[in-house]
Amino acid sequence: MKYDLTTGSVSMTMLKFSLPMILGNLMQQLYNISDTLIVGHFIGTDALAAVGASYALIIFLTSVLLGLCMGSGALFSIFYGEKDYFKLKSSIFISFILILILTIIINIFIFIYIDEIIYFMQVPSEIFDLTYTYLYIIFIGFSFSFIYNYFTCLLRAIGNSKTPLIFLASSALFNIILSIILVVNFQMGVAGSALGTVIAQGFCALGLTIYTIKKCPELIPQKEHCKFDLAMIKDISNSSLLTSTQQSVMNFGILLVQNLVNSFGATVMAAFTVAVK
Repeated sequence: MKYDLTTGSVSMTMLKFSLPMILGNLMQQLYNISDTLIVGHFIGTDALAAVGASYALIIFLTSVLLGLCMGSGALFSIFYGEKDYFKLKSSIFISFILILILTIIINIFIFIYIDEIIYFMQVPSEIFDLTYTYLYIIFIGFSFSFIYNYFTCLLRAIGNSKTPLIFLASSALFNIILSIILVVNFQMGVAGSALGTVIAQGFCALGLTIYTIKKCPELIPQKEHCKFDLAMIKDISNSSLLTSTQQSVMNFGILLVQNLVNSFGATVMAAFTVAVK
């Protein structure tokens, strides 16, 4: 469902547009709490500490991509409001490729330097392997997180905030069910928790992509839109970089706090994880 802010009551339309976004944030927090309960109850303190240490890094890197997607989304909404579909499709193509390239670079960097990153995070040696396993599996599906956030921001740019909520709610429920099955039934430990998250994210990203292609053909770039225009790259950069910085700077601070907490050992890390979640 799309909401047109240019007609009718602005306050009511904004409220209807904002509610799914608020509910989406609450849904994400409920999933985080559920995930913490499953890991803490069925795997143990060390596993909870490893997941908590990983969570700070994952959220920081995800917030970088989310900020870029949100900044691009602001530009999409301008072109959509102007009904300039050529610039809209061109900006969608360029921003998608640029953020995808950054996602791949981050992925490669993580896989090459994962040991050094874990040492930098001051993760205790007794949970090093658990942290390594969880991070490695999560970053296999890191591109799913980018795809979901990108298409969420794209749909919101044209006034559709309800569809991303539906996919997010389905994904969160699917994630919880998978985590229980993999952790409790198959006893896969932190690997099961991470694998459940990756599969659920993939389901959500694929579903949202298919929905956008099928239901919003006016957003899909054609051959003539798939060109790199320097002026458009500049507009996207101006719109995205500050938003990305704003989204990520607080999470970088939390990452540094997490590093300090890690120096106190697994038990303190687990307690900190519970409090943060």
